[in-house]
Amino acid sequence: MIPACLPPRDVTRPKVPPSPNACDTHAHVFGPAARFPYADDRSYTPPDAPLEKYLGMLDRIGFARGVLVQGSAHGRDNSAMLDALARRPDRLRGVAVADADIATATLREWDRLGVRGLRFNHFFRHGQLHYRGGVPLTAAQTLAPVMAELGWHLQLWIDVKDLPETIPVLKALGLPVVIDHMGRTDARAGTATAGFQSLLGAVGEGWCWAKLSGAHRLSRDAPDYPDARPFHEALVRANPERLVWGGDWPHPRVEGEMPDAGHLFELFQAWTPDQSAQHRILVANPAKLYDFPN
Repeated sequence: MIPACLPPRDVTRPKVPPSPNACDTHAHVFGPAARFPYADDRSYTPPDAPLEKYLGMLDRIGFARGVLVQGSAHGRDNSAMLDALARRPDRLRGVAVADADIATATLREWDRLGVRGLRFNHFFRHGQLHYRGGVPLTAAQTLAPVMAELGWHLQLWIDVKDLPETIPVLKALGLPVVIDHMGRTDARAGTATAGFQSLLGAVGEGWCWAKLSGAHRLSRDAPDYPDARPFHEALVRANPERLVWGGDWPHPRVEGEMPDAGHLFELFQAWTPDQSAQHRILVANPAKLYDFPN
């Protein structure tokens, strides 16, 4: 049986809206399945979460811009995400998945539509990649030259416990790297682990970016996830010029209580009280990383 995901919650409108041109840099569109079928080999079945619902969520929180990340439920078929980019090029950018044998012409067409990076899966549980449908990091060695030509980055889904041994591989590729969900560690492990400290070092050096997202994936202590806050704050101290924020809507395969994307944004505001840092993380950094106009 392939487990079914709960639908996203209704979104709370934040008391203080984000700055103009703020960007949610991590979300997914799924389906509608009648038009964009889910992959047979998948780890979960999401509820349909089409473009219209995503734009409604952005509007509710007050985000002008969004970045869609290919979800593994659609496997290597990026059609739903690419369709969304084609329909709203003014507002959206994308991060796709692709096997090593994809045609260069296809990647150039995706670039024209608004793709700005490729996502790779290096997230292991019990010696196995945790999500079916993702592309392993080994494919990046083949794809790196054309990614560099297009000015794309490499987005990596990894548990930071595996980051220290992976850093030499990432540096050898010569691409900007974006780490998902603050390194997707277990908040109970604390910030002093070798893995998280290696992420702080990489962000501090400037060759690596991190997403201030996924507090609900680090912590089980809903709805405020207080044990995830030290990870967020440590990354902001390390280098706010290499951070972006994302809500992870519609929160596929959440273990525990379904979060409220609006409340997650209010937590970002509370955990990042410096207004200049907020603007950098929400507006200036995404504009640079995803090629939005200033």
